[in-house]
This record gives sequence, structure tokens and C-alpha cells, in this order.
Amino acid sequence: MAASELYTKCARVWIPDAEEVWKSAELTKDYKNGDASLQLMLEDGTSLEHKLDPKTKNLPYLRNPDILVGENDLTALSYLHEPAVLHNLKVRFVDSKLIYTYCGIVLVAINPYETLPIYGSDIINAYSGQNMGDMDPHIFAVAEEAYKQMARDERNQSIIVSGESGAGKTVSAKYAMRYFATVSGSASEANVEEKVLASNPIMEAIGNAKTTRNDNSSRFGKYIEIGFDNRFRIIGANMRTYLLEKSRVVFQADEERNYHIFYQLCASSHLPEFKTLKLSSANDFLYTRQGRSPVIDGVDDTKELCTTRNAFTLLGINESYQMGLFQVLAAILHLGNVDIKDRDSDSSVIAPNNRHLTAFCELVGVTYQDMSQWLCHRKLKTATETYIKPLPRLQATNARDALSKHIYAKLFNWIVEHVNKALITNVTQHSFIGVLDIYGFETFEINSFEQFCINYANEKLQQQFNMHVFKLEQEEYMKEQIPWTLIDFYDNQPCINLIEAKMGILDLLDEECKMPKGSDDSWAQKLYNTHLKTCSLFEKPRMSNRAFIIQHFADKVEYQCEGFLEKNKDTVNEEQINVLKASKFDLLVELFQDEEKATSPTGQAPGTGGRTRLSVKPDKSRQKSSKEHKKTVGCQFRNSLQMLMETLNATTPHYVRCIKPNDFKMAFSFDPKRAVQQLRACGVLETIRISAAGFPSRWTYQEFFSRYRVLMKQKDVLPDKKLTCRNVMEKLVQDQDKYQFGKTKIFFRAGQVAYLEKLRADKLRAACIRIQKTIRCWLARKKYLRKRSAAITIQRFTRGYQARCLAKFMRRTQAATVIQKYQRMYMEKKRYRQKQAAALAMQTILRAYMARQKYQALLREHKMVIIQKRVRGWLARCWYKRCLVSIVYLQCCIRRMRARRELKKLKIEARSVEHFKKLNKGMENKIMQLQRRIDEQSKDNRSVNEKLVSLENSYTAESERMRGELSRLRGVEEEARNKSNQVSSLLEELERLRKELSATQQEKKTIEDWAQTYRDEMEKMVSELKDQNGSLKKDKDDLNRLIQEQSQQMTEKMARAIAQETQQLETDLNEERSRYQNLLTEHLRLEEKYDDLKEEMVSSNVSKPGHRRTDSTHSSNESEYTYNSEYAELEEGSRATEDVTRGMDTSLTLKLQKRLTELEQEKQSLRNELENKEEQFQRARARDDAEFKKARGAELEYESLKRQELESENKKLKHNLVEMRQSLLGDAATGAGAPGSPAYKVLLEQLNSACEELDVRKEEVLILRSQLVSQKEAMHHKETMTEPSVYAEDVSKLKDADELKQACIGLKDTNRLLEHQLQTERRAYNNEVEALRGELQNAKEENNRQQQLLAQNLQLPPEARIEASLQHEITRLTNENLELLAEDPTASQEARVIILRRMVDLMEQLEKQDRTIRKLKKQLKVYSKRIGEMGAGQTEGQTSPGQMVDEPIHPVNIPRREKDFQGMLEYKKEDELKLVKNLILELKPRGVAVNLIPGLPAYILFMCLRHADYVNDDQKVRTLLTSTINSIKKILKKRGDDFETVSFWLANTCRFLHCLKQYSGDEAFMKHNTQRQNEHCLSNFDLAEYRQVISDLAIQIYQQLIKCMENILQPMIVSGMLEHETIQGVSGVKPTGLRKRTSSIADEGTYTLDSILRQLSAFHSTMCQHGTDPELIKQVVKQQFYIIGAVTLNNLLLRKDMCSWSKGMQIRYNVSQQEEWLRDKGLMTCGAKETLEPLIQAAQLLQVKKKTDEDAEAICSMCQALTTAQIVKVLNLYTPVNEFEERVSVAFIRTIQTRLRDRCESPQLLMDTKMIYPVTFPFSPSSLALETIQIPSSLNLGFLTRV
Repeated sequence: MAASELYTKCARVWIPDAEEVWKSAELTKDYKNGDASLQLMLEDGTSLEHKLDPKTKNLPYLRNPDILVGENDLTALSYLHEPAVLHNLKVRFVDSKLIYTYCGIVLVAINPYETLPIYGSDIINAYSGQNMGDMDPHIFAVAEEAYKQMARDERNQSIIVSGESGAGKTVSAKYAMRYFATVSGSASEANVEEKVLASNPIMEAIGNAKTTRNDNSSRFGKYIEIGFDNRFRIIGANMRTYLLEKSRVVFQADEERNYHIFYQLCASSHLPEFKTLKLSSANDFLYTRQGRSPVIDGVDDTKELCTTRNAFTLLGINESYQMGLFQVLAAILHLGNVDIKDRDSDSSVIAPNNRHLTAFCELVGVTYQDMSQWLCHRKLKTATETYIKPLPRLQATNARDALSKHIYAKLFNWIVEHVNKALITNVTQHSFIGVLDIYGFETFEINSFEQFCINYANEKLQQQFNMHVFKLEQEEYMKEQIPWTLIDFYDNQPCINLIEAKMGILDLLDEECKMPKGSDDSWAQKLYNTHLKTCSLFEKPRMSNRAFIIQHFADKVEYQCEGFLEKNKDTVNEEQINVLKASKFDLLVELFQDEEKATSPTGQAPGTGGRTRLSVKPDKSRQKSSKEHKKTVGCQFRNSLQMLMETLNATTPHYVRCIKPNDFKMAFSFDPKRAVQQLRACGVLETIRISAAGFPSRWTYQEFFSRYRVLMKQKDVLPDKKLTCRNVMEKLVQDQDKYQFGKTKIFFRAGQVAYLEKLRADKLRAACIRIQKTIRCWLARKKYLRKRSAAITIQRFTRGYQARCLAKFMRRTQAATVIQKYQRMYMEKKRYRQKQAAALAMQTILRAYMARQKYQALLREHKMVIIQKRVRGWLARCWYKRCLVSIVYLQCCIRRMRARRELKKLKIEARSVEHFKKLNKGMENKIMQLQRRIDEQSKDNRSVNEKLVSLENSYTAESERMRGELSRLRGVEEEARNKSNQVSSLLEELERLRKELSATQQEKKTIEDWAQTYRDEMEKMVSELKDQNGSLKKDKDDLNRLIQEQSQQMTEKMARAIAQETQQLETDLNEERSRYQNLLTEHLRLEEKYDDLKEEMVSSNVSKPGHRRTDSTHSSNESEYTYNSEYAELEEGSRATEDVTRGMDTSLTLKLQKRLTELEQEKQSLRNELENKEEQFQRARARDDAEFKKARGAELEYESLKRQELESENKKLKHNLVEMRQSLLGDAATGAGAPGSPAYKVLLEQLNSACEELDVRKEEVLILRSQLVSQKEAMHHKETMTEPSVYAEDVSKLKDADELKQACIGLKDTNRLLEHQLQTERRAYNNEVEALRGELQNAKEENNRQQQLLAQNLQLPPEARIEASLQHEITRLTNENLELLAEDPTASQEARVIILRRMVDLMEQLEKQDRTIRKLKKQLKVYSKRIGEMGAGQTEGQTSPGQMVDEPIHPVNIPRREKDFQGMLEYKKEDELKLVKNLILELKPRGVAVNLIPGLPAYILFMCLRHADYVNDDQKVRTLLTSTINSIKKILKKRGDDFETVSFWLANTCRFLHCLKQYSGDEAFMKHNTQRQNEHCLSNFDLAEYRQVISDLAIQIYQQLIKCMENILQPMIVSGMLEHETIQGVSGVKPTGLRKRTSSIADEGTYTLDSILRQLSAFHSTMCQHGTDPELIKQVVKQQFYIIGAVTLNNLLLRKDMCSWSKGMQIRYNVSQQEEWLRDKGLMTCGAKETLEPLIQAAQLLQVKKKTDEDAEAICSMCQALTTAQIVKVLNLYTPVNEFEERVSVAFIRTIQTRLRDRCESPQLLMDTKMIYPVTFPFSPSSLALETIQIPSSLNLGFLTRV
């Protein structure tokens, strides 16, 4: 098809535009060959006539279909040209907020100028292991592709990141390195990946600066090689730098900054360690204030310095070296502030004692005189003499700046060198990935030497890029066997030759630098003469003779020649360098160790200006070295660039092109002009052009068939898809040059896919029109018939209605005439009466109104008077209160003032006293002398005082007598005065009473009047109160009703609050459980890592002598191991292997131990919290136990007496044992210990007495125990027998509605009672019969029983004989007691009480006695052995009593009774390893699960444990449990990736845990046990701590099971849930680019939804076969569905091609199939469906309407399980597959964001696929009887004996 045929009406094209670069327009008229113009209409509706070029007749570019816009890969576009690329990038960047786009092999990254949440660890995990085309474009996808190709092809890789300043190169390179560090990890524990990442802040600090285009612009190029070992783990890195911008150290343009490190130091100058640097603000230094922008918004330089210092420390640069670096940097700042002044026109001088030069000299350790001398002078050498020449101020300033730049360059190189040293390891490097972060193509208004070098490097990189793209295209064509035609592409080799070839620009520049009088002007003339006429890429500006123009691959650039020679030489004064080399500062000397001579290339300078002659002869060695010239900057850069290109050519490159969208750093703002400039410069458009020159669009045959099946007829479809596609293409496209058939793909020319899409859309549109036509015809016909039938019916009813209305009208007319006559008469009469009544009413109303108005006026006046009275009173009171407050406040102020004055005086006095004390401090000696004098005088005074006292005593006695007489006389006088006063007071009282009487009479009259008035008022008030009472009653009723309603509401509210609180507590408990399990997982991981390291150390030190503890010895020696503290085991293990692991890294070991300790503490704390919460549920039981203990207080007294008695008996036994020892040891004769000797007799007597005593005690205890059990059974039987009658009585009470029901119920009750009595009598009769039969049988078999008992006792070992005899006697006595109890319960009540009191204590004492007897028996065996040795000389026929007992006796004609098994398995201690090996390590789960009962290994282990508990062997219990746990861990470590093995041991571990609970003796776990199972409970040991350890082991196995399932399901999920089309034909395959995605068609190797369901069924059936608890299976299924939902949703959020309407339908169908699977398995209630809710809502979001505000509200209410970020991401990624679908508008997405703004949720985009729900193990008792379990011979456990 000709291209011109596509330019038809409504076709859309791109036309050039000055503002937007390209503008879209639509053809309004078909184009015909020969037309000179096109009739177009712009998007804003403007008509336009587009003139065609008359010479070329080139038509404008066609626009791609809308369904192709926004593609991930630009090569997927049908039309590949500049406007299509620019528009696709703009749509993705602005509308979809996607910053990454593929362009073939190039990743285009646009700087968003905003922090995006797309670089977290969850995103890294999502991209890890994925194919590059299967996920949306991302820098992580490029990094993953490089990492994968390195591992797969074993070839080194390179990632080339380029772009102009501010495009985001450094950030992209940083994220790539972070990806490698996260995915690969390090090969050692040295944290190499952290060191690699730590180099970034250091290099940014010393090599990045703020520019007008970027706040963090890299001012140097770097190539970082990240090394990997043979397991592809990071082992180190190496960095190479290129072309540091040294000029920035001494000069910055406006709005720019120097390197960050200077500002970080100035911002931290206040720190104590930086005081010696003498720094201050950045505005105080010349080198940091020139840009006038010392601060970057949002950046804290102080914190950044802390980050830099931490990075230095991590890389091994210690604090002293850091301070040395900062010292050099501070010296550079001070050097820049050195002020150089003019002395005359040819010389300069520095003022003495210059503050900054002094600081510089102190910091670098040089003398002030030398530095000031050589800053203003330089040394010149000739053939015979050496001169010192003074420098003018300008040259001196330039020399100072050159020195600063040189020092900084040396410091930069030193830091890079030491960073590389820190990143180098001793491990052999297997491969590497290089990350090149280099400057992009630059062009400014003034371009100098730096821009020339940068553009030269970009020319070389562009050439390498073009060749690589061309090579890939050629390989693709050859692989598909497509005829290869040479594609013409731009080759920039001529431009490179112009720069670097012989007599090129760099060559001429170096030559000019060697000339004695070389200058920029002479070099420019050489360039003009050499290249102006010979090279078309070299031009001369019209208006300048000191510039030249080079036509680069991206654009023309004009370079100014000024400064080229100086920058290329990079000279510095040699004497200044010598001064610095002589410094006392070691670091500075180290910087200049390899310093070459920094003279000019000529070795001499022009002899102009004044100079001072020195009489020094020239040194021949110096003369010889002056002829050696160092390499120029251009030569060095060319060589390093050549090395870089060789490195890149030896690797597989991956390209990242960074684009700067605008120059104003605005977030998500796209400037087309700036973007297209960079696209042209970075080679993206060249890639497009190369691809478009051949066959850019490529489809596999399967994709083509799936997409364009609608264009085929049924007869065209053949079994061979390739032949079918070939036939269809020949029919659809006549020109065979437009396509080519490859081996696996069809190749199309540019535009052919758009043509096929047009044919497909036309076909679909025609089909839609036909469907719409047919449906509309049917709807119209149906509507017409419905309307016709309705019209006929309406007409019939209308005509009948009209006839009836006419008849009715005629009748009403006649009746109306009669009615009108009478009505008119009536109306006239009525009108008169109304007027009369109205007049009277008006008069009445008017008079009443006037009266009411007058009354109201009087009433208002009265009320106003009352109000005024009250208000005035209130105002008076308020005024009084304010006055009172003011007075009080004034008094307080005055008192405070007086108090202050008083305080001030007191303070003054206090001060004066203190002053006085200070002044008289020296007078102490005089005071002492005066004190002695006072003492002497006091002695004299005492004698005088004694005389005075005697006189005073006599005087006092006389005065007391006189006072007594005086007081008596005064009393008489007072009595007389009182009587006279009493007479006068009585007269006054009489007069007052008379006055009160008259006043009382008047008041009485007044009160009587008031009482009458009050009575009237009260009557009126009573009536009002009655009315109020009625209203209050009504209000009361209303309030009661309201209170009831509120109480009901409060009850409901409290219920909801309680439910919420309960839910919150459950959530907290689940969180705590999850945290505990996570810590347990971390602990186990570290433990495994520790074991691995220990094994490695053991294997590495095999040659060392000494004992080594292997795994077998370790497991066999763990008998003393306890699980109270798992860390204790680790410490013991570390001490045991201390000799073996001497080579282990001590720091690592301590770190692991510290981490284990922390985890153990956290684990213990969490365990305590869980125990506390569980104890809350058992407080009621604890109270009951406390009450029971109180009731047993009296019983315990009796028990204590009994205990004392038993202890005394125990002491007696010990005393007898001591006597026995003495008797044995006392006689040393040879025959003393022989049988028959006195010692031997004493021994036998003691043994017999001990055995008899033991028999008595055991019989007593066992009899009491049997009676207690029988009593409990009788009580339980009594309760169960009385329950039916009680229930019947309750029913009869409740159902007494009428007599019939009562009679019926009574009859039923009677029947039940009769049936109950009948059953009771029947049971009693049967019991009597059975009792008689039993007595008869007992009488007959008494002798046989005795004989059997004797025979069995003789056959049993000595330890079990007593037990057997006791068991027999207990059985007999128990039967007798039961008979007595049944005959007379009352008489046995007292006996039962005594039994209950003695039961517990006797059982405890029995256990003690058992232990004591066992010890005695062991000692007896020892002594028996000694006796046997002493009696060995006697005759051989003589035997000992012990031998007689051990010899089995087989009596004749004694029948043997069948053995009653107790559900225990006995094994020897030496068989423990064999038991663990056969039952755990070598057991095949498949055979056990299919052929034997579920959980058989757990039952066998528990039965062995029961026997160890039965024999009271604590060491055996401990070793068995320890060996079991370690063996399970070992088999899981060995076969942890086998699902059957993990599932099998999870089921058995849980069953073992349940057995420990079921038979623990705890009442909470014994509710569902049978009587026989309760008898099998553990009796000697409490294994609660081991239950916790086994529970932790079960958690570990569960997590291993989840990981195993996740590894199996992970490859299936994306293919089965997203890519595979379960409903065929719903969605067609869209065109794809170079990055092919996984096919959605179900080939042989792809997974489908059926694959996932089959795998889930396999998991479920395996767990069911293994006997896994149903509740645990539900938890596993819930976790499985969470993984499926999370992985599917994460891939959906990262894949733009999956976000479409049809894919939403596919997902919902897949989810429905999974729900059906849950329904079939009966697992709908396990919570698995809820875990798929986010995926379901995402699928619904893809299908719902997305236009109006109502749609937005519906989406917000529907998507409750999705976060805001996820909803917005899905809407941004939504992509129409067909033209009939519409994109989501940006305004709609903004509306959604606004509505969801108030949501409180996590900003995380992806779901955590590693999250594991906390697992619980609900108690599930087993109904299986232990004694019925048979051990199959296939387990090879013949050494176990059933007991």
C-alpha cells in the first residue's frame, strides 16, 4: 500500500510549530497526488492550509493511533519519527506521571523534579528476577538485565548514564548501584555493598556543586566498576574519574555554588573540633560567595557533613585523616582570601601579617615568609643563570588561584584513591558491572576548553552507541534470516578525526603549548589554516578571529579560543609546590609525593619586566629534568577516554539517557523545545531513525494471529499458524516489500502496523454497525407494535368515556337549572345574615382589643418596675463587689510593698551581720581571752548569787503570804459590787419586757392580716402547682421514655465499643504474635548462619590436632541441654568449638552473639506478654484453687504429721544402710562378705524390711487412689442420671399454655420416668447377676490367679515384681471397696474424707520413697558385685540369692493371661540414635502418609517419652526431646525445599505438641479425653517449657512451608493470573516493541490458571494425607491466596499493558475460579477470599466507568481495600486496547485524589509479598488410644518393646 493512500479525510498528521515544535492537525479533505497543499484543521478548530515543498513534495508525518500512544517502548509505535517520540514521552510524563520509557535498547529517564515512591525495597524485589520486557520501564529493569546477562553469559556489563546537567544522571547511577547492592548482597561480612553506596555521599560532597540547571550537578565524570565473585555477589568496586572542573574552585557564576564540601565545613564551623580551622560563614570567603547563592533550599549542610563523615568512617578513613582533609580544604578557603596588592605596575606584594595567609600557613604547616614570597614572585631559568621575577597583581592572583585548583585536584585524586583502596578486597573478581556517569553534550553562550572535552567524549560515546545499535539490528535480521540491506546511518568518525587525529585540534593544541611564545591567537590561526578548507565540519565565525565552530552529531558549537592553552597546560608555580612539599603537615606532603615539575612546557619564560639576578650556577640535573614535559590535560583526557572506550567495547552496554524536561526545575512540566534538543543530542532519535530505516515493527506469528484473527475468514485459518499469517498478509498487503517473513516473526515497514490496525478497526466498526443495525431494528419493531396496541386500546376507552361524559352533562344541566333557582334565594338570605353577624363581631372584637391593649400596657409597666428594681439592685451589688475587690487588692499591694521594704531591711541587716563576721574573723583569739576572763568573773558571781538566792527565798515566802491575804479581800469586794449591779440589771429587764409586750401585740395584728393574705395566695399557688404537677408528670413520662431510648442506645453503643475493643485486642494479639514469630524467624536464621560458619570453620581446620566435636557427638552429648534459655546452648556450643574456630572473625562472632542475645531477650519478653494475657483467662480457676487450698488447711496439718512419720522412716532406712556399710567395711577378712556371713545376713535383712515397707506404702496409696477414682465415677454417673429429669421438669414448667399441652407433657414425663426406672431396675438386676457370676468365677479361679501371679512375678525383673504384686493386690482391694461402697454409702463417707485428706501427700511421699529405694537398690547392686568378687574363690556350683531371683521359672500347667498394654514403648538408651535415625532422618514421608495412620511418628515418639516419664528418668526424657528437635531441624535444613517433607513434619510436630498437651494432666486439655486416656497422662515431669520450644519449632516449620509453597507458586502466578487469556478472544495483543513480553497464549511451557488450581489441590491433598489439623490447613490456604493476590496486584501496578478493561474481566474470572475452588474444598470461612479483596477491587476499577463525579464517588466507596497511591497508579496506567475504549482524563484523576485526601493510610505502593500471617496451633485432641497403635515392620523399629 502506498504511503499517500493513508492521507485521507480525518487522518491526523504532525506539522512543525515554532512554540510546541510539533502540532497535531486533522485532514479535512483527501490528498491526491499532485496537490500542492493540504487542508487541515488544528485541535482548537482553526482551519489551516499547509503548503508542501514543491521540490521534495514531502508529506507531513502521520500520527499514530490513539491505542499506541503512551506505549512503554517507542519502537512499538507504528510511525517512528520525531513528533511521535516527543508526543509519546509527553503523554507518559505529564498525563501518566511515568518518567521511564524504553526506546529500543535505550532507557529514556525524564527528571520529575519530585521525589517519587518507586525506588523502595518492595520495588526492587518486584523487579528482581523479571525479564526486562515483562515489567514497566525502570532503572531497576536495566540493572536487572545487566545483572542477569552477567550471570547468564558470563560477560562483563556496562550501564552508560548520560545527559546534560540537571537531567538526573547521578541519581540514576546511584539507584542502579543500590539495586546491585540489594539484590546481590556481599560475599563476605565486610558489608561491601554498604561501602559501595557510602562512596556516593563522599563523591557528591567533593565533586558536585549547585549550578543554574541543577542543585546537585556532578562536575566530573566517573566510571565505577562493581566487582562480583563466581557466585555473583559483590566483592568490591573501583572508581575512575574524568575531567574534574577545577575552575569552579576559584570562580562561580551567578546563582551557582562551589563544591558542597566547602559549604558543609562553613556551616559546621561552630563545632568544637572545627575551631582550629578558623572558619566562619560562607559569605566571608571569596571562593564561596561569588555565586551569591550559598544556601540550597531544603538542604542542611550541617547534616550533610555528618553524612559525609560517616561515609568516610565506613570506608576506613579514620578521624585523624578526616580532620587532615578538612584542614586542607579550610586552607584553600583562606588562600582565596589572601589580598594581593600592587607595589608598582610590574610587581605586587602581600601585606605583612595577613590574617588569612597566616591561617593558611598554620593549617598547611609552611612558613609565612616563603609563601608570601612565592605568591608574588616566580623563578626563571636560563641556560646559565636563574632569576627571580616579581609578578604583577593580576598574574599573582592567577598564580594563587592556580595553586588552589592544584591543591584541590590533588586532594580529590587522593580521596578517590583511598575510596578505591577501601572498596578493593582480596577475593578474586569473576566479573564486573560498570556504571558510567558522565556529562552529556553541552552548548552555552560561551564555550571553552571544558565544553570541548565534554563534547569530544560524547562524540566517542555516540559512535560506540551507533555501532552497537547497528550491530543489534544486524544480529536480529540474521537470526530471523531476513535479507540484510545496508542501512545508512550517521557516522561521526570525521568529527572524531577532526579532534583527535594527527594534525587535529588536540594535536595542534599540544604543539602550540610547546612553543615558547605560543598563544591562543596563534593556535586559532593554525586551526584556520589547517582545517578551514579541508574539513566541512570545521567553520570560522564571521565576526571573530579567536573562535571556531565544530559540527557535532547533535548541533553546531562555537568555541572561544581564549584560555585553551592555559587550561591545557594546567601549570602551577614550581616554587610554591616546593614550599608545600617542605610542609610539616604529613597529609599535604603525601598529596604531593608523585608531583612532577609544574613548569611551562618550554621550561623558560619571556624575559620582559624587571627582575632580580641571582649568582647561582645552574644545576645540570635540574636542567635535564626541565626538558621532561608532563602530559597536557588534553592528552591525558584523550588517553583516559581511549581506555574507557576499550573497557566499554569489551562489555555489553546498556544505555540510560536522562532528559531534563524544563529549565525551571518545575515538577512534571514538559518543555518540548528543551526535550527535543536533548533527544537529538543523546542519540534517541538516531536509534529511531536506524530502526525506521528497516523493518521497525516485528510480531511473532502467534501474536499476529491473535491480534488480526478478525481479518481472516474461517477458510483462511489453517493448522499451521505461520502459513495462515503468510496467506493473510499476501491478501491484505499487495506490496511484498512492506513486510518480510522471518523464522519466528513477521517484519513490517514503518506504517504497516498502522494500516493493519486501520483495517482491523474498520472491520470491527463494520461488525459493530451491523450488530447495532439489527438490534435497533428489532427494538424499533418491538416498540412500534407496543405503541400500536396501546393506541387502539386508548381510542376504545376514550370514545366510551366521551359518550358517558355527554350523557352525564345533559343530566347535570337540567339539574343545575333547578338547583340554581333555590341556590340564589338561599345565597341572598345568607348574605344578609352574614353582614349582620359581621358587624356585631367587629364591634365585639374592637372593644375587646382596646381593653386588652390597656391591660397589656399596665402589665408592662408593672413588670418594668420590677425589672428596674432587680437590675438596680444587681448593679449596686456589682459595684460593691468591685469596690471590695479593689480595696482588698489595694491592701494587698500596700502590704506587699511594706513586706518588701521589711524584707529589704532584713536583707541589709543580714548582709551587715555577714560583713561584721568577716571583719571580726581575726578577733577570735581576743574573744577567747575575754571568755577566760568571763569564766573567772562568773565563778565570783556564783558565790554572790548563792547569797542572793537565800535572801530571795525568805523574801518570797513573806510575799506569798501577803498576796494571799490581798486576794481574799479583793474577792469580798467583788461580790458586793456584783450584787449591786444585779439589782440595776433587773430593773432594766423589766422595762424592756414591757416594751416588747406592746410591740408583740402590734405584730400579732399585723401577722393576722398577713396570714389572711398569705392564705389566699397559697390557695392560688396550690392550684397553679397542681397544673404544674400535671405538666411535670407528662414531662416525666417523656423523659422516662427518652431515658429508656438513650439507655438502649447506650447499651448498643457499649456493645459496639466492646466489640471494637475486643477486635482491637485481637489485632494487638495478632501483631504481638506476628512480631514474636518474626523475631523467632530471625533468631533461627542467625542460628543457622552460626551453624554454617561453625561447619565452615571446622572443615577449614580439619588438619589441626585435638578432639573435634562432630554432629553425632554433639547430638549424643546433649543430655544436659535445657530449653530454658536457647542462648545458653549457643554459648556452650561456642565454648566447645573454641579450639576449632580460632580462625573465625572475632568481631563477627561477637556481633552474632550480641544479636542473638537481643533476639532472645525480645523473644522472652514477648513470651512473657503472651503468658500474661493467657493468665487473664485463668484467673477464675486460680480463685477456685485458692479456695480449695483454704479448705484443705486442716487436711494439710494431718498430712504434715504423716510426712514427718515417713521422713523418720526414711531416716531409719538410711541408718540401716549406714550400719550395713559399716558391717561390710569393718571386716576385711577374705570370707567376710561371702553368702552366709554376718554382713551378708544384715544386708538381706535390711533389704527385706525395706521391700516390705515399700509394699505396705504402695498398697495403701494405690487403694486410696482406686477409691478416689470410683468415687468420682459414681458422682459423675449420678449427675448424668439426674439431668434428663431436670430437663423434663423445666420443659413442663415452660409449656403450660393450656390443659391439652399440660396433659401431653405430663404423659411424656411419666413415660420418661417409667423408662428411666425400668432401665435402672434392669441395670441393677444385671449388676446383681454379674456380681454373682463374678463371685462364682472368682471362687473357681482363685488358685489359678495365685499361680499366675507367682509365675509372672518370677519371670519379671526384680524392679517390676513388686509393682506387679501391688497391682494385683490393688485390683482385689479396689473391688472390695467398691462393693462396700455400693452396699453402704453412708458408712463409707468418713472413710472417703480420710482418703481425700491423705491422698495427695501419700502420693508425693511415695514418689520420694521410690527414688530412695532406687538409690538403695543401685548401691545394693554395687555391694552385691563386691561380694561376688570376694566369693569368687568358692565352688562354682554355689549361687547367690540374686542369681536365684534372676533365673526364670516356668511352672507346668499354669495358663498365661494376655498382657494389658499401657500405651508405652520401651527402648534402651543406646538405641536412641537408632530410633531418631529410623523414625526421623531416614523416613520417607510418602510411604508413611499413604500406608499408615497420620501422625504415626509423633505417636511413637510420645509413647517412648511416656515410658521415660513412667520410669522417672529425667535424663532420658531430656535427651529424647533434644534429639527429636535437633533431628527435625536437621531434616528440614537438608530437605527444606521439598513440600511433602516439610508438610509431613509440620503435621507430626503439631500432633506431638497436641499429645504433650492432651496427656499433660492439665484439666484444660483433659476435657475430651476418655478415662483410659486420662490414665496415660504424664505423672513425673512437667514439660510446659518443652511445649513452648516445640511450638517455636512448629512455627519455624510453618514458615518454611510457606516459603516452599511461595517458591513453587511464584513462577505460576503472573503467567496464570495475568498473562494467560482464560477467556479467549476477550483481549487482543497490542503491538510490542523491541522488549518483547511473555506471550499470553498458552504454549506448552507457560502456566495457566488451571496450573495454579492443580498445584493448590496438590498442596491441599498432601496436607490432608499427612493429617494436618483443619485449622492449620485454613491458615496455610489463607497465606497461599494472600501471596497470589499480592504478587498479581504488584505486577498489575507495574505493568501498563495489563491495565485495561478486558484484563479486568480476565482477573475477575480467575478470582471467581479460585473462589469456586475454595467452595469445593469447604474453605470459604478461612479468610482466603478476603485476602483477594484488593485484587478484586483493582479489577473492578479497570472495568467501571471513569468520567463523572458520580463515578469518582462510586470508585472511592468501592475501593476500600486499595490505598490512594494504588488507585491513582491504576488510573494512570489504564490503557485502552481497542479504539472504542477511552483514556482516563487527568482531571478525573485529580478528582479522585481530592476525594481520597483525608484517608489515613500507608503511602506504600506495592503489597508486601513477604508478609506471613501469624500462625496459631489450636489444641486438637486425638481420639486414638495409644495402646491400640501397632508399629509396622517397615519402620525398622524392632528394638522398641510395647509396655
